[in-house]
Amino acid sequence: PSGAGKTTLVRALLEREPGVELSVSHTTRAQRPGEIDGVHYHFVSAAQFTEALAADRFIEHAQVFGNLYGTSRDAVEARLEAGADIVLEIDWQGAQQVRKLLPEAVTIFILPPSRRALAERLQARAQDAPEVIERRMAEAEAEIAHYREYDYLIVNDDFTEALEQLRLVVCSQRLSQRRQEPRLRRLLSGLLSSGS
Repeated sequence: PSGAGKTTLVRALLEREPGVELSVSHTTRAQRPGEIDGVHYHFVSAAQFTEALAADRFIEHAQVFGNLYGTSRDAVEARLEAGADIVLEIDWQGAQQVRKLLPEAVTIFILPPSRRALAERLQARAQDAPEVIERRMAEAEAEIAHYREYDYLIVNDDFTEALEQLRLVVCSQRLSQRRQEPRLRRLLSGLLSSGS
């Protein structure tokens, strides 16, 4: 849910793990202080978003707190083809769509250590009005109810520990047979050829 620490964890992962990139989502929500268009989000109008949606240019999209969010299909496919590991920082609605299109996608749900900690984090951000924070808290339970749909669960209580767990998920996926076989084709062929 919002306030669990996804953004902070992802930012730290990107700094520590080469080859991991963040997909920059499109959104119709207002730009917050300090956010840079094209870096944090691609800020677009509702009309621009609707046009891209009609043209099937999003790999996933969702409406969250009255705003539209979507991930560019072309941008993700291009970076995956280049061999990058792409992180999509999305909600459960978007994750469901991604899993349908890319069943090999690995999903990770970041949980807060408690409801109280979640409320404190949302208030400490000082980015949202009290009514928005109340709405986010009300939605948190509905969002958390989708945890069973994810491959991994990480509780962001101790930031250092949560970051290491996130990094380990990435590293373990890079060592999977599916990812390693194309890279090790020559070695495997040599090891399996008798008489060499």
